[in-house]
Amino acid sequence: MADPKGFLKVPRETPTRRPVPLRLMDWREVYEEFPDNELERQASRCMDCGIPFCHQGCPLGNLIPEWNNLVYRHDWREAIERLHATNNFPEFTGTLCPAPCEAACVLAINSDAVTIKQVELQIIDHAFKEGWVAPQPPTKKTGKKVAVVGSGPAGLAAAQQLTRVGHDVVVFERADRIGGLLRYGIPEFKMEKNRLDRRLDQMRAEGTQFCASVDVGSDVTAEQLREEYDAVVLAGGATAWRDLPAPGREVEGVYQAMEYLPWANHVQQGDIDAPPITAAGKDVVIIGGGDTGADCLGTAHRQGARSVTQLEIMPTPPEKRTEGMPWPTYPMVYRVSSAHEEGGERLFSVNTTEFVADSDGKLAALRLVEVTRDETGRFVPVEGTEKELPAQLVLLAMGFVGPEKGKLLTDLGVELDQRGNVARDANFMTSVDGVFSAGDMGRGQSLIVWAIAEGRAAAAGVDGYLTGRDVLPRPIAPTDRPLT
Repeated sequence: MADPKGFLKVPRETPTRRPVPLRLMDWREVYEEFPDNELERQASRCMDCGIPFCHQGCPLGNLIPEWNNLVYRHDWREAIERLHATNNFPEFTGTLCPAPCEAACVLAINSDAVTIKQVELQIIDHAFKEGWVAPQPPTKKTGKKVAVVGSGPAGLAAAQQLTRVGHDVVVFERADRIGGLLRYGIPEFKMEKNRLDRRLDQMRAEGTQFCASVDVGSDVTAEQLREEYDAVVLAGGATAWRDLPAPGREVEGVYQAMEYLPWANHVQQGDIDAPPITAAGKDVVIIGGGDTGADCLGTAHRQGARSVTQLEIMPTPPEKRTEGMPWPTYPMVYRVSSAHEEGGERLFSVNTTEFVADSDGKLAALRLVEVTRDETGRFVPVEGTEKELPAQLVLLAMGFVGPEKGKLLTDLGVELDQRGNVARDANFMTSVDGVFSAGDMGRGQSLIVWAIAEGRAAAAGVDGYLTGRDVLPRPIAPTDRPLT
């Protein structure tokens, strides 16, 4: 135990967010630096519980009490070894994960949880700064070739694990750069891309090959994959977005979030000077109250939107846990992200009824109505609550319904489960021999920590299939379901 009285003496503290007017002038991450000595005090709050429920909250099985204790004792070098033992990319989870581990912290029963996520992030940042994150190329090659389709967190985790045990791994990505949603779905203010690039450099040095701008299924056919590789890992994500078929949906000015967000990243990469879809000077309405909606919100602020309103059909979440969300489950409570702190209005229990065009056929307004649930649980409109909002840009951020049912899945002939995701067995292999699935493509839309866990588990399945050995960890099984 780091400090037997740490949780009694030290209050929870987290990094300060930079002032809103300042951070809206750039695209850098929003948090100020948190001194290492202060973080060591935060790590002292960990009680090293006899049953560490933080493990239950973390799909990766991160050894949280162990590296909290090591940080408290100033042993950062050993802390990164324990962190990397279960998590290939703690810099991704440390910036992007909603931290179900903290929700499951025993302290969170009646106090403030340990700042697990921040400890994790600073361990890996400290390790990169000190040069402790070195390539780990295999000592012996197997002669087996593996294709990984998709370069998001699941694909990257699977690729790194398989490369390190001696397989020749090629990662295919249809975008022009590697990273999947890490590259073109996550705004810079949430995770600067140097975090991704330095990890990709490590993977290249280990021997993983990356092929961007390749649409597998067309540029490389399913038949070619099967002929040229001994195994295939499908990690293309759940990219089929949920639409809103309200009247006027076809009006110019209504876009999906993923038609909007990547352009801001292209600007930050230096590809273009200005995005073709921008919120600058416009009244913006975002439909969807989740993380993607918040990403759109922060992006619209930085582009200079005149006003931003975020809509959610669900009622306002409670401020604290209710009986229906007991500890240690992840509570669906009211949260204020950095983007919400920057401005805009949030409306709950509302539904869009129509997109209104002006005389030129361009979006001018959005009509909505308040809703409630009837005895069957369906949302029904509340009479007399109709309202019209000015809007020249509407962004649909209502989540994703599964993988794209395109040529790749059709030509491979993989079976789908009842939810429309790629079905797989206990070893993450699909109905097609030698073809595996990891991440959102098989799980459905979920958290980044689950994607990495699935990538690691699928890699274990692939390695066992190719060699008959059991040397890679299997943190989860496909039957596991996320807390959120």
